[in-house]
Amino acid sequence: MTVSIWQADGTQPRQTVDCLIVGAGLVGCAAAYFAAQQGASVAITEMRDVALGASGRNAGFMITGLDAYYHHAIERYGHDITREVYALSEQTHHHWHGFIRRNPDSVRFEPCGSTLLAETPEEVRDLELAYAAMQADGISAIYCETDPLDRGYLAAIQQPQDGSVQPVELTWAILRESGATLYDNNELYHLEQIGPDQVMVYTRKVVFQAKRVLLCTNAYSPNIHPYFIGKVIPTRAQCLVTEPLPAPVLNTCGYSDYGFMYYRMTFDGRLLIGGGRKQNKPLEHDTMDDRINTPVQVILEAYLRDRFPEVSAPIARRWAGIMGFTPDGLPLVGSLPDQPAIGFAVGFNGHGLALGAATVERAIAHLFNGQSPGALSVNRL
Repeated sequence: MTVSIWQADGTQPRQTVDCLIVGAGLVGCAAAYFAAQQGASVAITEMRDVALGASGRNAGFMITGLDAYYHHAIERYGHDITREVYALSEQTHHHWHGFIRRNPDSVRFEPCGSTLLAETPEEVRDLELAYAAMQADGISAIYCETDPLDRGYLAAIQQPQDGSVQPVELTWAILRESGATLYDNNELYHLEQIGPDQVMVYTRKVVFQAKRVLLCTNAYSPNIHPYFIGKVIPTRAQCLVTEPLPAPVLNTCGYSDYGFMYYRMTFDGRLLIGGGRKQNKPLEHDTMDDRINTPVQVILEAYLRDRFPEVSAPIARRWAGIMGFTPDGLPLVGSLPDQPAIGFAVGFNGHGLALGAATVERAIAHLFNGQSPGALSVNRL
């Protein structure tokens, strides 16, 4: 977002804070929580409202693992990094489950497990190799040689520890526990470090003076600072959801075609289907336009008819969200060049619910204590 001179002329009220978090999605609110654990006074500034970006537009899958089949991850990143990132996913879910457990009346969660399904013989082979690699590393999972959903898939890997969550409710619960002061509908238009522990952050409503700033802006990071251009690529994802069904047609978080298609039941009995980007990558790549479009929605409707032919309920709503992708598929943690008091945790590749909490925990440790972000360090690029 840009801010005109008429909207903010630099005379806004001043606010001093130990740590300012930019972005009030799942990652930003978790960052506020971890910063507060350091004894800091914390504020969050958000250009819209809590969880109105990708955090509130995803499918709500709490799936353990990376954004790649396990053996493919080993081939791409090496064994040590793959195990490290998988452990970060487990740690992330440990944190999410803590918030869910402490807020049972306000965060809906279903421990339904996840089911990774193969649509082609080639994907079956990859499932077999992924499962073998997971078994070799002691990762608990179940391999099915047939389709456990009886919907024409060819094989599956099940992870019973996974589940589905209401992501907006989870984000609000984390924000409440953080104790942070929220400044919503408050666009940022400039920031700079002017001293060892002094960062000036200019927003439409307030000018902040903070000792430390953490950017949790994911896909919108290139709008904040040119450093992120080419490092975080905004990418659109789309979903649809039916009217409530007479009875559930799924009892799991399902995903297939290497994760490009995904589906679940909502808590009020609707069928949600997301995906369609694989067939429309040029259309969905490098865009911050979060409107739906016909080519992707046509694919989602065709998938609904093909895999769930018994569902006759009309489509109730369609939406899109903007994800932040990185060149190598892993999140980025670090600080802006020559501005060590401005840190960031961005680029979650559509897997913020899998990696967000543990990633931002490392980002806070890096920003406050100089600890290495490990495999997530931006220095790898």
